Amino acid sequence: MNLQNTSRRLRIALVPPLWARVAPGTSGGVEGIVYLLAEELVKQGHEVTVFTSSDSPTSARVKAICKRNMIEAMKWGLAWEYEYYETCNIAEALQQSDSFDVIHFHVGCYAVPLGTFSRVPVLHTFHNPITRDAIWLLNRYANAAVTAVSRRQIAEIPENRRREIRVIYNGCNFESYEFSASPGKYLAFLGRISMEKSPLDAIEIAQEAGLPIVIAGQPLDQEERTYFKEKIEPLIDGENVIYVGQADHRQKVALLKDAGALLFPIQWDEPFGVVMIEAMACGTPVIAFQRGSVREVIDFGKTGFYAGSKQALISMVPRALSLDRGIVRDHARQRFGHVNMVTGYLKAYESVISEGDDRQLSFRHARRA
Repeated sequence: MNLQNTSRRLRIALVPPLWARVAPGTSGGVEGIVYLLAEELVKQGHEVTVFTSSDSPTSARVKAICKRNMIEAMKWGLAWEYEYYETCNIAEALQQSDSFDVIHFHVGCYAVPLGTFSRVPVLHTFHNPITRDAIWLLNRYANAAVTAVSRRQIAEIPENRRREIRVIYNGCNFESYEFSASPGKYLAFLGRISMEKSPLDAIEIAQEAGLPIVIAGQPLDQEERTYFKEKIEPLIDGENVIYVGQADHRQKVALLKDAGALLFPIQWDEPFGVVMIEAMACGTPVIAFQRGSVREVIDFGKTGFYAGSKQALISMVPRALSLDRGIVRDHARQRFGHVNMVTGYLKAYESVISEGDDRQLSFRHARRA
């Protein structure tokens, strides 16, 4: 079936994590991507059901097993063990699989074995790092249809399995971000307050560059709260180091568009990093450590810079501030506009549905023989 040449409306089930609401500007990166995917699919006329918490303001149909997202539920003592809820969510989607043409899981490896019980084709998108255990699982379930969010994410998978995995970059709705042609007079950090994201390095880079820094985000567990209290909080002075806490979508846009550059000094191989393209959507270039997908997302010298050392990043701050912010936004839009992402997933749906049709046809022929 060629979706480009048919008026058939697909019935699509999306199964994201339950940590955050499926909403714009959510604290959950994956849930935000699923929101963009759901909205555009609905806009294009498809029938979309999202298995999420009932507080998710998507225009798709919501199938909810819980009233609140897990971050809030746990904060208020309404839930304790996340895995119970996610397992139930996966099971609910599979139980109702006859109602859909395709089920699209965004919960990582957990759903891969369970997806074999679906009565319709299944697609799995991995948003997290691919571990040794994930490679074992992918080899064991060699027929599972999988997509990744960057080439670096799947670089360690053996080539015979890797070549079957589509890479579909995350997207951003550029129309929901404001453009600023003039660079701001501060640097920005936006993300979890954790050692992996390293706001401490961001502070040190800004200080060495002679610019103030505005930090937005929050620690999510006890380890991160300890990191914040011991490493970050003592440096906050309200003038050179400003901390604004968790930012909603409006606050995020204001922070990014008025920044001279976004600092992204990650200390781990992050599979994608949506905040980079959110900054670019405002015309704000990105300065990052060369880890994970950074080289795939940043076009060096056009939308930002990357390097392997802190000193190198410090030296790149003036170069980033001098970039043409209109080019930053336009170039990033061409690569990471959310419609590109949705088109990629529709092609993946086409593929798994066609393969499912072929298997059914082969089964019928075998029975007749």
